[in-house]
Amino acid sequence: MTVRLLLLCAGATEATRAARFAAPGDALDPAGLIKVRALRLGAAASWRCVAAPERSARETAAALGLPATDEPALADRDAGAWRGRALATLPAEELAAWIATPERGAPGGESLDAVRARVGTWLDSLAARGEGRWLAVTHAAVVRAALAHALALPVAATLAIDVAPLAIVVLSFTDRWRLRELRRGGADNSP
Repeated sequence: MTVRLLLLCAGATEATRAARFAAPGDALDPAGLIKVRALRLGAAASWRCVAAPERSARETAAALGLPATDEPALADRDAGAWRGRALATLPAEELAAWIATPERGAPGGESLDAVRARVGTWLDSLAARGEGRWLAVTHAAVVRAALAHALALPVAATLAIDVAPLAIVVLSFTDRWRLRELRRGGADNSP
């Protein structure tokens, strides 16, 4: 019995392009929506679909015609006091501290360890089911957290993995989680 999970990073938003911390209500930008609509998921489009509760993830699923159920465990990393703010507007000392150890999180925000714990619990619940094919539309921090949990990596190590909009990660579980595929973001990204 195998569980197969395709993690799809939501399409691009204005925040993505402007080096701004995301906010839950951020919509896909026009170019991001065009790229989402061009994406082909092949057989994975018929898998059970769940999506992060943020607008960009729900819009990505809708643009792909996927009947997604909201999954709170897939919520983007909470940026706390920096939610919606551009890097250029942040206090220099706080920004320097965050750049030195971004896995700790923004002031009042969520650490990558917290995201990993939340996502890891969800992954373990999928593994406990013993079988199924899942497509999860979520965010870069969640994809990194899933990789950290699945591959027993330190969360800080996952910051070296580029997870662009529409990037795809495929994991499978039989006796343990395994990385099957890692694809860059883009509309030519069919699994």
